[in-house]
Amino acid sequence: MTDKPKPVYLFAGGRSGNRKKQGVLLERMFRELGIASPTVAYSGAASGDDRSFFRFIAGELTQAGADKVVHAVIAPLSADLDKARSVLEGADIVFISGGDVEAGMEILKEKNMLDFIKRLYRQGKPFFGISAGAIMLAERWVRWRDPDDDSSAELFPCLDFAPIICDTHDEADGWEELQTALTLAEDGALGYGLATGSGIKVFSDGRVEALGGEVYQYRNRQGRVERIEDVTPSD
Repeated sequence: MTDKPKPVYLFAGGRSGNRKKQGVLLERMFRELGIASPTVAYSGAASGDDRSFFRFIAGELTQAGADKVVHAVIAPLSADLDKARSVLEGADIVFISGGDVEAGMEILKEKNMLDFIKRLYRQGKPFFGISAGAIMLAERWVRWRDPDDDSSAELFPCLDFAPIICDTHDEADGWEELQTALTLAEDGALGYGLATGSGIKVFSDGRVEALGGEVYQYRNRQGRVERIEDVTPSD
């Protein structure tokens, strides 16, 4: 018997000037999940499990209220995957790091970690991600088979814990990649742009709550992408 999957928290991250705001959102997440001083499992596949990046993020999470942050190392050839699974399973909450979305998904697939991670989610393990990690927790993302050919764009699957399409901190460029992804999606598909310092809480049925600021919202309407009403925080 499994617990009901928990809402997934997706944060934009971004410029260092927004660290305080992001810290407030992380504190709110821990509080809403009812986890006091949690142990956080850190999955850094998208950054190649870069240790300096881990140390930086671990400091941010600890400052926001985490008791400890444990690195579930997956990417290196020498990674002890049994240990990584133990870290992920034993933590109160799992964090998916930023980096490169496609590379992160490929590593999880190559290391046969996808089914294990998805099972944890179905059993009720809370997950959250920042930047590329937020996109990995969503339904799918876009890549180009040929970076010099716009027509080579295609969607690829992500973890799909948050059944949406989203992008993070790309407001300065008008959410071009998000709009490309939506163009390739089905009619009626919705996409969310998480501006720097903001985030969303996504329920398993696709409901979305904005956190920390307004969230851009786009829709595929018969193959054309249109911006619709922003999602605004309820408090």
